[in-house]
Amino acid sequence: MNATMLALRRSFARPRLTVGAVRHLNVHEYVSMEIMQAHGIKTPNCSVASTPEEAEQIFVHKLNKPGTPLQDVVIKAQVLSGGRGLGHFKSGFKGGVHMVTKAGQARDFAKSMLGEELVTKQAPNGIICNKVLLMERMYMRNEMYLSILMDRASQGPLMVASPRGGTSIEDVAATNPEVIFTQPIDITVGLTDEQAQRMAGNLGLEPGSEGHAQAVTLMKNLYNMFIACDCTQVEVNPLAETPSGDIVVCDAKVNFDDNAEFRQTGIFARRDTTQEDPREVAASEYDLNYIGLDGNIGCMVNGAGLAMSTMDIIQLKGGSPANFLDVGGGASEQQVQKAFEILNADPKVKAILVNIFGGIMRCDVIANGILNAVKEIGISKPIVIRLQGTNVDKAKTLIEGSPYRMILADDLEAAAEKAVGVAEIVAQAEKIEVDVKFEGFNNL
Repeated sequence: MNATMLALRRSFARPRLTVGAVRHLNVHEYVSMEIMQAHGIKTPNCSVASTPEEAEQIFVHKLNKPGTPLQDVVIKAQVLSGGRGLGHFKSGFKGGVHMVTKAGQARDFAKSMLGEELVTKQAPNGIICNKVLLMERMYMRNEMYLSILMDRASQGPLMVASPRGGTSIEDVAATNPEVIFTQPIDITVGLTDEQAQRMAGNLGLEPGSEGHAQAVTLMKNLYNMFIACDCTQVEVNPLAETPSGDIVVCDAKVNFDDNAEFRQTGIFARRDTTQEDPREVAASEYDLNYIGLDGNIGCMVNGAGLAMSTMDIIQLKGGSPANFLDVGGGASEQQVQKAFEILNADPKVKAILVNIFGGIMRCDVIANGILNAVKEIGISKPIVIRLQGTNVDKAKTLIEGSPYRMILADDLEAAAEKAVGVAEIVAQAEKIEVDVKFEGFNNL
């Protein structure tokens, strides 16, 4: 498999997190459809509902014409997860996607979905469903796949197309990579007519046909949207060819670069924080770079590379990190305190490891933030601290002179060993319901 294909596979890899971080903003399907419609991209008629009664009104009066036989409509749970159709709600109701064929069904399906948590393969802990999307049923002659994403190998946008849509593209890449076609795009030139025509042919559309021409136009519009909206990925699956030859986007996933929030304020206003990890939402309010994981050792580090190294060495020592948390090079005492509040509130965290290399960041600022956090919120979890760099001696003096017991380590390996050991002790103590105090760890 070539470098581009490997990059593609990595780009499609799904995170193991229950819900996504906002680094690449993910919006609901109905928002994606609205943005596409605004850029001249053909989508089915659809409308979003927040109540069962609203869903029924949309089915009867908006997606159907009075005095004519009712047309089928698809109702979809709006949660930020793939695999909704095969999912199940914690209430016991099966499936996040259903066909509405008669009056009353839209209301009943919406009632079973709204306010309930949908469990999918990507979201095993469940995600709340606050809205449902009702969409006209599309009869498809062909189901295709189309996406545009930022690709490291070609150092720019990459268009990906396949005539095998309507199914997992990861599965297609694994079993039939020859039917996945890629087209690097020069970002200074844009998607050319020749490239779009070739990719439309790769979708199996006959050159000169109405479908081929519509696909070319759709690709050009999709690329223009990708650039104009600062997207990091636009994934259409399926891209449908109807019996009449129309090319229509039937489902879409769109991500946006969070560094462009200042340009895309309207799009970022559509962010749904109910679909995200509440720890990540709280961290983002204080400009902390936080991603929740599934381990039991909370990490607070300055610098993304150092944070990754810290998580790696924790795993090498037999432990498991509970998060990625980079406070950055210019964190304030308030930010440090908020970071500790988030770590302390996580029930999975059994110990906290602080690893700071003071360059721009001063170690005494970190120390004061830690002490303020312990004083203000009463941290009950053992803390292992490794500090090096600017004002490190002042920081150690502050910590050693405080009334709070913490574990100091001179190097990262020792700090990781202590953190893993402490976490194991706390976990075992909790099993037998023993109250573990800070003092018990001071000499580890």
